[in-house]
Amino acid sequence: MKNRFLFLVNKLWQKQRLFIQKLYHSLNNFQPIALNRQHRRMGFPSKAIAGTIIFILTALSVTALSVTSNPLPNISYKTSWIGNTFGGGSKWVQIQISSMYVAGDGTVYTNSVWDEAGREAGIYKDGDAIAKASNLHGWGRTGGEAVTANSKYLYIAMTQGAIERMVIQDYPPSQTNWYCVRRYNLSGEPAPFAGGRGYDRSMLVVSTSGPVTGLANAGSELYLSDSAANRIRVYDSETLAELRNWSIDRPKQIAVDTQSNLWILQGKDATNPPKILHYSKTGTLLSQKITDVVDPTALAIDPQGRLLVAENGPRQQVLIYDISGTPKLIGTLGTPGGIYAGTKGEVGELKLNGLTGVGTDKAGNIYVSNDGFGNSGTDLRKFSPLGKMQWQLLGLQFVDNADADRGTDGLDVFTKHEHFMMDYSKSKGQEWTYKSYTVDKFRYPDDPRLHNQNHSAASVFVRRIKDRRFLYLTGMFAHQISIYRFDGEIAVPSAIFARNHSTWPTNQPAKGSWLWHDKNGDGSIQSNEYESLGAEDDSIWGWEVDSNGDVWQASESGTIGHYSCQGLDTYGTPIYNAATSEKIPMPAPFKSLTRIKYFPETDTMYLTGYTNERPHIGKEWGTVGTEIVRYDNWSKSRNIRWRLALPYQPSDNPDPSAKSFIVIKAIDVVGDRVFAVSSKTAEVYVYDTATGSSIAQLKPGIEVAGESGWVDIPYGLRAFQRSNGEYLVFVEEDAKAKVIMYRLGQRE
Repeated sequence: MKNRFLFLVNKLWQKQRLFIQKLYHSLNNFQPIALNRQHRRMGFPSKAIAGTIIFILTALSVTALSVTSNPLPNISYKTSWIGNTFGGGSKWVQIQISSMYVAGDGTVYTNSVWDEAGREAGIYKDGDAIAKASNLHGWGRTGGEAVTANSKYLYIAMTQGAIERMVIQDYPPSQTNWYCVRRYNLSGEPAPFAGGRGYDRSMLVVSTSGPVTGLANAGSELYLSDSAANRIRVYDSETLAELRNWSIDRPKQIAVDTQSNLWILQGKDATNPPKILHYSKTGTLLSQKITDVVDPTALAIDPQGRLLVAENGPRQQVLIYDISGTPKLIGTLGTPGGIYAGTKGEVGELKLNGLTGVGTDKAGNIYVSNDGFGNSGTDLRKFSPLGKMQWQLLGLQFVDNADADRGTDGLDVFTKHEHFMMDYSKSKGQEWTYKSYTVDKFRYPDDPRLHNQNHSAASVFVRRIKDRRFLYLTGMFAHQISIYRFDGEIAVPSAIFARNHSTWPTNQPAKGSWLWHDKNGDGSIQSNEYESLGAEDDSIWGWEVDSNGDVWQASESGTIGHYSCQGLDTYGTPIYNAATSEKIPMPAPFKSLTRIKYFPETDTMYLTGYTNERPHIGKEWGTVGTEIVRYDNWSKSRNIRWRLALPYQPSDNPDPSAKSFIVIKAIDVVGDRVFAVSSKTAEVYVYDTATGSSIAQLKPGIEVAGESGWVDIPYGLRAFQRSNGEYLVFVEEDAKAKVIMYRLGQRE
């Protein structure tokens, strides 16, 4: 009787679905203006009525397709995290630091173009995140590439964009950006001035053509690099009236020495290497200059009057120059070669990694900001005058997730760039230790992680083949999956499956899908190392690597691709080819496929996507779909064990303020659990693999201030079961530069 009732309810839902859609859209025809995730206007209130109706009927539909509808047991779990010094709330380390200024008392002021949670310009002191520059995120505003301060004000390079269709006082005209310096007080609140621009009169508009790339303050004067105009401009630091300017090609970072003269970093171009030039404060070019640099990124003057240069070339050091006469290199901070010294990739206190900023306090302590390579994340360190590290702050993850190595029972965990060692006896974000950085920019410049257009490297699969560890990486838009073998701590690019032609690599086939295999083991991509895989298929969102190393694809167009691993070549790279691949037609009940998970040990297949009973009715992209189906005896009879209807409540205009927007972004299957995470709420739904029944729901706990950003990537959830039965569930958490890790015990 119960099953018959549920069947009738589901049929009623299907008959009424189109009517409900029309009702919803008619009530929702007043479209809000989407500014960004943090700032969106509320929609028409009656939207909630239609949303409620859809929620009720969707809930009935879910019950109809689920095997059971028993109340969820009270499953205990802990929330932890990986990759950020702080757990969240008011404290987190921003995802990148593009520039840095250090005040005499050791307060560190930073700037960057973007931080997902709004700490584009952070304020740190004594190893703590104490504040941020406010109102620098959203409403067309972003941070920038330069920062400085004096005893009264903080000056931030930033961009103010136009707000289309909005009538707001003193915003840029349509399709125009203002490249500004914005003035703040030292607590991070805007400090307006007479003649200031913007909604609060705190912005000095410098250009509409290009960003401010350098800032420095000396006495009553503020110096800035106007890169678009190739000029240095000087302003009164109190009134921000322009006093003078002069010409210089490609000006970037600025430091003012004890003689009130300027040292200006001149960026490289196609024919000229970078150099550091010396100018008087009135614009006279002086004779001293520094040319023995490869990739300088920041300048500072220490209390002894020496010039510090952040050298981001192969040296990976802070260079210390005596500038009392002809500049002379007299010292360095950091191990020569940085992160690639000694055991390549292994983290060390003096092994710097992708330098972006340098500064000193009045006691001579040196501060260095590192961002790695390929948008790796923040590593901010303080060193004593003798070079001993005093503290370190980390904010390493953005559009990223983690996966555990089954070969070490999860003691080794990897993200797209980092290797962490785990101690599960610890708790609350203390389990992880930053072990190594797996990208080698200088040996392997063709690493896809260094060519990360549109976050092409984001989701990591850790796999073992013949007991060797491999990384498989795919991105936010699932264009390809990249394969890495290990040489010590460095992940070496070894193969790439691409579903279509893209802008990188430049020597790829002109059309079609393709496979690159590193035939000579040098980690570089040569034009004779490609194999065509046939026509392009932009609808592939499902990628999976099973325990044998086989690569699977699930396509919304309705096919399953299977590339069996043919062993390892001489260099230890997995071998795949088109000749041993197969294309499998989409099985019932699907009309499109989005994810795939296969277990060769038991011949069990899990597929997700959309069905006739539960079609795609929203505008969301790259999501899991509306159903998971388990198939037993996949290679023989493909028996459907169960069908699970996933939570699905889409919207044509997803509004972060509307809690009713629920779509599943990522899944994983491990042990006797299926895990699925929603895109907006980051809530994890837990199901039983034997029956498809609901077991639990996991939400961010107090350890991370009960919050999470959106799950953006199609593999933003990874799960692992340790030998003691404990489940680890890793979930992408973009907002505050970390990965959330849930820890839950075995089912009783």
